[in-house]
Amino acid sequence: MQLTRFFAVFAVMVSLPLRAFAAAPAPPDGAAIDAEVARLMAATNAQGLAVAVVDAGQVVHVSAHGRRNAAGEPLLTDTVMYGASLTKAVFGYCVMQLVDEGLLDLDRPLARYLSKPLPDGAEAPESARWRQLADDSRWRQLTARMLLTHSGGFANFAWLEPDRKLRMHFDPGTRYAYSGEGLLLLQFVLERGLGLDVGAEMQRRVFDPLDMERTSLRWRDDFRPNLADGWTMEGKLVPHDERSKVRVAGSMDTTIADMARMAAAYVNGIGLSLASAAALTSPQLPITTASQFPTLQAELPPGQRRADLAAGLGVVTFDGPQGRGFYKGGHDDSTGNTWLCVKASKRCVVILANDVRAEAAFPALVRFILGETGAPWRWEYGGLRFVD
Repeated sequence: MQLTRFFAVFAVMVSLPLRAFAAAPAPPDGAAIDAEVARLMAATNAQGLAVAVVDAGQVVHVSAHGRRNAAGEPLLTDTVMYGASLTKAVFGYCVMQLVDEGLLDLDRPLARYLSKPLPDGAEAPESARWRQLADDSRWRQLTARMLLTHSGGFANFAWLEPDRKLRMHFDPGTRYAYSGEGLLLLQFVLERGLGLDVGAEMQRRVFDPLDMERTSLRWRDDFRPNLADGWTMEGKLVPHDERSKVRVAGSMDTTIADMARMAAAYVNGIGLSLASAAALTSPQLPITTASQFPTLQAELPPGQRRADLAAGLGVVTFDGPQGRGFYKGGHDDSTGNTWLCVKASKRCVVILANDVRAEAAFPALVRFILGETGAPWRWEYGGLRFVD
């Protein structure tokens, strides 16, 4: 079966209704949410956490708790925080606008957008790693859909390879393996093949229309007066990294107020055709591993896989008691973020934490606000010990 047809057939099959879904519970009020956040922060020793809630497609709650730096200055709803890999989901939204305008075809080989072969067209130092694919012709099979579904065949990043060299570990499109490298390759093709300034496109297409005034893929000096540093698992303070390069795999700075607007736009399909909005958060490729990391772990035997877990276009999709949901996480040594939505009720929770210890509270906080969603927390966080 051709890969394009595989993606289409898979999406249709898993979209078929299998059971009646439970009615979504009403979200708790703001005071109850604030109290639960305080309880969970104390349980995890997290120093800062911000949360937003979307109900019926509308932002109904935005709050920030704790401190943003060692001086004890408060974390605010307009404090700039590191978005980490939530960047990937926002990038997917922008890519689907390009698809709607006919500038990009998700299933056209990316090689056709380039004026010369990928290994020969990577003159810039930050793109030199593409030359390491010169002896593997499979790069010519890569499509935007494959890279957005993390099925390009790459490790998460080339520098994680034993020899720090980029390689393809499996045939493109055949399985899921999380890869920031794949998203960077798609960025390269948009810039070199379509002549786009991806940072400027994200600003024009996403941040400006949604009034995300304190969000950017590149560091801005006006962020500095109200900026969040972070805390590691060991409680060590880490200064905010001023990222000067646009990297769609994870260079976004943002605020909880801005991400609330983003979540509402996503779940409502604002700025997209009906088809593109549906594709963005619909199953595109089965996920066949026990956890998200390590990236290149062996696939589970078919009988042990979670049948409803799949890659969307920059997000992960799942089915639960309230119907289909999607989510995206974001993480580094001092950052823990999550963004989860239930499609039928258009309800979402966004959590930005400038303390990675807060991740242990994410399942409990999302469940408190949305009820049981069936989110794949164990797949996302592996052996992390959650608090109740």
